[in-house]
Amino acid sequence: MNDFINGIFTDIPAPILIIGSTVIFAMAGLGAVIMRSRASNRPASAKKIILPPVMMSTGALMFLFEPFRVAWPHVFEALAVGALFSILLIRTSRFEESGGEIYLKPSKAFIFILAGLLILRVAGKLVLSSTIDVGELAGMFFLLAFGMILPWRIAMYLKYRKLQSRIGAAA
Repeated sequence: MNDFINGIFTDIPAPILIIGSTVIFAMAGLGAVIMRSRASNRPASAKKIILPPVMMSTGALMFLFEPFRVAWPHVFEALAVGALFSILLIRTSRFEESGGEIYLKPSKAFIFILAGLLILRVAGKLVLSSTIDVGELAGMFFLLAFGMILPWRIAMYLKYRKLQSRIGAAA
């Protein structure tokens, strides 16, 4: 398996890997927008808030393979940038109560935030790909995304629990 992964990064030119991963990220972003709009029609739950970072954490298995390993300073940089980006998502994620249920209130800013993150990601890849290997760059962007999603989901969970306890106290 390690030879297969190494082969990908030696046989496929870096620009094609960068373009391919950008297209995949854009499709994932579109999927996130669709899922987010559908989620606003169904009641929120602690499980729905907590599961995405738990499921995403399985992606850390990529670091078992040499091409994806990231130097420790880059790990901390990627997580810090992700935490900074999470502030936008935290500030735009709101819950509302309707009929005794809690719903995620749709935010028009979410689409623009995702588009902005895509643009920053592409620009970052273009700039960094000349100095950092494509595999290591993929690992860094995974860490950035995880560093963004984890604090965002923790904040969402805390907001959810706060509104849930407020509804329970009022009942």
